[in-house]
Amino acid sequence: MSENPTNRLARPETLTALGIIVVAAAFFVPTMDLQPISALLPVAMLAGMIILAALLLIADQRKAVAGEAPEPMTKAPKRVLGAFALIVAYAVATHLIGFYPGTAISIPLVAFLFGYRNPIGLALATVIVVGAIYLIFDFGMSQDFPSGSLWQK
Repeated sequence: MSENPTNRLARPETLTALGIIVVAAAFFVPTMDLQPISALLPVAMLAGMIILAALLLIADQRKAVAGEAPEPMTKAPKRVLGAFALIVAYAVATHLIGFYPGTAISIPLVAFLFGYRNPIGLALATVIVVGAIYLIFDFGMSQDFPSGSLWQK
């Protein structure tokens, strides 16, 4: 059974890859207002996301050309929707309460959502990630992260 080009673009992995490319490209615009050293990490991460999404797009389109049926978007849609909701909540929290508190709350929530339940491991991972970010960027490079609009008033 052959698929026509319209169906090839409607494959879940293709739509996901295209969505990631569009959103990551749109996030490049705010990085133009940052100082070069501050923009380095966001630009590198966005470029990496675009490259990985392009590879996903190419791989999925090769599967479509070969006639393989598309895989379902996810076997656990609630988990994926929850992760996307946490990403949005993280962005809002970073704006409101700042980068460090928002990150310290988000890391264990995301890990818990994906099945990691050990409280000591969650706390340790949070301290390591937040501590490493602080040491590298705030302490080592003297870069300030958003402190949150609630604390600035």
